[in-house]
Amino acid sequence: MSDNNIRHFLDLPEIDPEILKSIIKHAHALKAEKFSPPQIMEGLSLAMIFDKLSTRTRVSFDIAMKQLGGHTVVMTKGEMQFGGAESIESTARVLSRYVDAIMVRMSDHGKLAELAKYADIPIINGMTDKSHPCQIMADIMTIEENLQSAKGKKIAWFGDYNNVSQSYIDASKIWDFEFIMALPEDLNKNVPSDTNFTNDAKKAAKGADVLVTDTWVSLGQEGKNIEKFWPFQVNAELISLANEGAIFMHCLPIHEWEEVSEDVAKSTASVIFDEAENRLHAQKAILAWCLENTGVRLSKPLGF
Repeated sequence: MSDNNIRHFLDLPEIDPEILKSIIKHAHALKAEKFSPPQIMEGLSLAMIFDKLSTRTRVSFDIAMKQLGGHTVVMTKGEMQFGGAESIESTARVLSRYVDAIMVRMSDHGKLAELAKYADIPIINGMTDKSHPCQIMADIMTIEENLQSAKGKKIAWFGDYNNVSQSYIDASKIWDFEFIMALPEDLNKNVPSDTNFTNDAKKAAKGADVLVTDTWVSLGQEGKNIEKFWPFQVNAELISLANEGAIFMHCLPIHEWEEVSEDVAKSTASVIFDEAENRLHAQKAILAWCLENTGVRLSKPLGF
């Protein structure tokens, strides 16, 4: 069974806030070394398990591990025994003998937690239907690059309540920023009771430092009616209500041009491609933290 000292990266509230901030600090340092990354993962291997389509998660974790000198193996749910003929416990125990860490991108957060329960190596949440902590680490890094700090800033979310917005809710308590959600009224019941939300997009945008959205139709929701979301499109009118120097963020992919107008997505306020790149660097730092305390030895510890 999993050792209590194993450093899993499953959800932001499960990790000490100061550790999360140190990971971001190291992510900035690793980005500065992007053209000559330290080979701290030499000889180490990362397994990546997917039951959802993926571009950014797959490529960023793959390249992160390889740039740091490690190796990866990619498996989809259809290519392996996972919770079917073979139990999750058996899968966790077997993979723990083969690789040094596992990144999982899957719908069921419970299965991710079960994998971590039985694994003897770090498990990283690459995304579940419940949360997307790696994305928010990259987002905080991007906010710091553009606004120096997330602390005290107003971050406004527009559209649906989903895994990314939940991780923003978690992050607001760690980095001490104001987080407000603007969403259709019939979704009020989905939002955690301690969350600031409104059904007025203009109210959320007024005085915001960061405007964030995501697709209204997530994977597996094809055919979803989006009519109620149109008042929450991030467009020039909403941007004009934000603070001077405000930035626009989106974890991608964009459904053109639904949740954000083309002029905003391609404006100087948009930092979506910096945000996408920062997945690579944030995940390097996450991997380094997860692996630093294992039985393997990093060739160049970062000093968490």
